Amino acid sequence: MTKYAVTAASGQLGSEIVKATIEAVGKDQVIGLARTPSNAESLDIEILPGDYDLPNDLENSLQGIDTVLLVSGMAAPEKRIGQHRNVIEAAKKAGVSKIVYTSVQGAEENTAFSPIIHSNRQTEADVRNSGLQWAIGRNGIYIEPDVEYIETYKQRGEIVNSAGDGKCGYTTRPELADAYARMLTESVHNGHTYNLHGEPLTQQQLADYLNDAFGTDLKYRAMSVADYREERIAELGEFMGSVIAGIYEGIRNGAANNESHFAIAAGRAHQSWPEYFDGLKAKTTNS
Repeated sequence: MTKYAVTAASGQLGSEIVKATIEAVGKDQVIGLARTPSNAESLDIEILPGDYDLPNDLENSLQGIDTVLLVSGMAAPEKRIGQHRNVIEAAKKAGVSKIVYTSVQGAEENTAFSPIIHSNRQTEADVRNSGLQWAIGRNGIYIEPDVEYIETYKQRGEIVNSAGDGKCGYTTRPELADAYARMLTESVHNGHTYNLHGEPLTQQQLADYLNDAFGTDLKYRAMSVADYREERIAELGEFMGSVIAGIYEGIRNGAANNESHFAIAAGRAHQSWPEYFDGLKAKTTNS
């Protein structure tokens, strides 16, 4: 019986991938790895130690696993590469045959987000050169944070960032999870790198969808890259503020408006944004 392991199983993306993989193959074939296993107990599968900084634990937890999904870590870029290599090496030593990696789209040069993109590209290279079978997804930008930010948007009456008229290939964690479950369990995806996102949206289109779903009257206002970076740093601190500003600078410059391979990976079209926001509207109406 083929066994699949998902790292970072207690996280938002990891837990969704666990659920989608269980849906695909049954829970007896799926285990989760987590830095703190007790945080993933609600998934109702076996959860083993999976701290990216502890290679011996990783190797022990991956014994008997055929395919592992490596969820990209959240550490600083220079540390992240080594952590990912720990997982790759542990997988090789444990006899894993295939690794699937959750990478990301974004500007590879000239933004504060670019060092994170570089770290992801390095891990992609490490995965390809691992000697294992592999598949890589490059995630679009999660749309959920904008939805979760709706109360703040209401208070401000506007969405403000430096994306300008740039289009962004947004996605959702459940949509990504469906694609990754197939990439984990279907050999047809081996050796492929996929951009995973839905129809690209401008910030004004995003505002329009939010307005329809939540009955708001949000406007979009574009800021300069420099002014937006300064505002984000003031609110979030140097590192995170710079990263967020870098993401929107990349959107402005077209780095988030790429061809999507979601339908190839998932075997179906990405959920449309009218359908997604109609679902939010229904929840809002019924709450």
